[in-house]
Amino acid sequence: MGDPAKIWSYLTTEPLWWLSCTIVIYLAADQVSKRVGRHALANPVLMAVCVMAVVLWMTETPYWRYFEGAQFIHFLLGPATVALAIPLYSNRSTIRRLVLPMVAALVAGSAAAAVSAVGLSVAFGLPEQVVVSISPKSTTAPVAIGISDALGGITSLTAVLVILTGVIGAVIVTPLMNGLRIRDWRARGFAVGVAAHGIGTARAFQVNEVAGAFAGIGMALNALVTSVLVPFVLGLFL
Repeated sequence: MGDPAKIWSYLTTEPLWWLSCTIVIYLAADQVSKRVGRHALANPVLMAVCVMAVVLWMTETPYWRYFEGAQFIHFLLGPATVALAIPLYSNRSTIRRLVLPMVAALVAGSAAAAVSAVGLSVAFGLPEQVVVSISPKSTTAPVAIGISDALGGITSLTAVLVILTGVIGAVIVTPLMNGLRIRDWRARGFAVGVAAHGIGTARAFQVNEVAGAFAGIGMALNALVTSVLVPFVLGLFL
């Protein structure tokens, strides 16, 4: 048998290793989430991110090397975003009936997310590039990264903030909606989809199928509105 240190060094330089590692860690985190009854705090994305961060830190692996292997998952974000058309089409009759309240909620949610992110960043005196990077945090990752890149932001920072926003939204959405006594699954799902994009939508599907479908609708529509709204909001503050 070879030297374990040399074997480990070889494995960590292979792109397939980090792809496999990411998938295995996420699947393990998902199993833990299942075993605790899908508790809000046991979010599989949150657990997987924490474990993966520890692994990268302990192995002293730079992000660029990790991304060489995990970039296939990043690539899949594009097709996944396009697939959001499915819940839109499947629920088209309901959307037609509720178009006015949905549009009002969508604009209010998107505007609140963008204005609060940019306004607070400017108030705390953050650099302009950081403000731009924060501005699209409440939309789905591929769109947020595209907006940040086009406007001169730091895409890696944007990606981190998008994940944090999604995880926080997924953790607090159920107790928050229960506390506000909002019982309509359509409203609950749409709200979390607008505010917490894909991770929040995944949580909505765990709780209720109708909520999940409307979360997907909210996420898809918010991606469109945010793309238009963020440059306008940045122009007002910067």
